[in-house]
Amino acid sequence: MEYESIYDNPVFFEGYRQIRARKNNHNDLLEQPAMRALLPDLNGKTVLDLGCGYGRNCADAAARGARRVVGIDLSERMLEVARRENAGPNIAYQRMDLARAGELGESFDLVYSSLAFHYVRDFPDLARTLAGLVCPGGTLLFSQEHPIVTAPRSDRPRWLRDADGEPEAFLLSDYNRPGRRESHWIVDGVVVWHRTLGEIVTSLAQNGFRINALRESAPDDAALAADPSLCRELHKPNFLIIRADRMIDGGGQA
Repeated sequence: MEYESIYDNPVFFEGYRQIRARKNNHNDLLEQPAMRALLPDLNGKTVLDLGCGYGRNCADAAARGARRVVGIDLSERMLEVARRENAGPNIAYQRMDLARAGELGESFDLVYSSLAFHYVRDFPDLARTLAGLVCPGGTLLFSQEHPIVTAPRSDRPRWLRDADGEPEAFLLSDYNRPGRRESHWIVDGVVVWHRTLGEIVTSLAQNGFRINALRESAPDDAALAADPSLCRELHKPNFLIIRADRMIDGGGQA
């Protein structure tokens, strides 16, 4: 049986739920603190969350004063949780492929996305869509798996290990070969799309975005104390986080 979203696979969904329920997961220790640090003032603003998942970030945006929040996700299972656990009078959830978000026909003060863009096949096309979703002067804030992480094929070794089997260095391969990557994460056949950092940045610049923050995740002392195994993240960043402003004059080549 095939699923439109891997998150609607019941085995994957349950495995993912267990990962996110752990006290010290990578999202909470690495990605989310960096994302929250880059959030603009949301008081009275409109927000679109692309790949909203459980809706936790939609609820957070509403709590920060956003007057309207729209969350879209392809997974009906994720949206069921969002509607049950993170509903609100100014929050609306909709089932939609984020690559087709332009069909919403409106623009927002903030377009936000947490760890979803690496599932999108065509990033230049997504960047063109984002240009229409972020109002002039508005903000795009997103995270995705870092291109260093998405680069190696599943049949390539990823770590050089010492005599005790501890990771000594991350082995980067196939970085300049963009395209489909399929691997085992909870289940077999999880597909993401690799593209270089240059393609990501250039696509945004050509569509009227000015990048004002580009961060590559690294554990701080508190994260390392909470989970010492995160020391391997000192060898390579797991997440890429970008905040960009939509230029008022349009800019770019879109």
